[in-house]
Amino acid sequence: MRRQVRVHRLGRIRYDEAHQLQQRLQEARIAGTIPDTLLLLEHDPVITLGRGAKIGNVLLAKEMLAARGIDLHEAGRGGDVTYHGPGQLVGYPIIDLAPDRQDVRRYVRDLEQMMIDVCGDYALRAERIDGLNGTWLRDPELGDRKVGAIGVRISRWVTMHGFALNVTTDLSHFALIVPCGIRDKGVTSFERELDRRVPIDEVMDTVERRFAAIFDADLEHAPLPSLPAPVVAHDTI
Repeated sequence: MRRQVRVHRLGRIRYDEAHQLQQRLQEARIAGTIPDTLLLLEHDPVITLGRGAKIGNVLLAKEMLAARGIDLHEAGRGGDVTYHGPGQLVGYPIIDLAPDRQDVRRYVRDLEQMMIDVCGDYALRAERIDGLNGTWLRDPELGDRKVGAIGVRISRWVTMHGFALNVTTDLSHFALIVPCGIRDKGVTSFERELDRRVPIDEVMDTVERRFAAIFDADLEHAPLPSLPAPVVAHDTI
């Protein structure tokens, strides 16, 4: 079943603003007033707490983070603690998985595969690790390094939140948390692995192409629609 997906490239945007936008788009998608949608963006520096987050995995107090220009937000997605910031490509699909993709595990694996394919386009051999979400680079000497993270929320089979791919991210900010609650593995970026600057717009082009292939979609760029304020949160599947 081929789907039509509208893509909105939002540039750099605060996390709370993007979260509110996602809520409104999810309500509209559930109501059937907009088509499937993909937001691509970067965030101002922020640490987010998933539904399973342990506050002890944030290693500085909120006031100390604020002094460094880093916000702290609860996210409502799955997972633990993560960091978003400039140079990280964030994707928020607002898509209806019904009727043919109503499988949460499949959806997560599809996002992982999309990031694996994007890494492959840059000659980076990424893969999954059993029991851990996301996309990883593995090496006997360098160890396991996470390059792509995933955290999703699904209401009435319509998705929000999504994936984050480290392109030119300031990796030092990950030292302020225990990323995803995992203490024995590292994080990395395209820039670190390739030893060169990678334009994030170029990676966005690659993400769009790989997303379209994974989700059997035709993509079109469009301005954001006018949306009402969110009504009420729906139960998460």
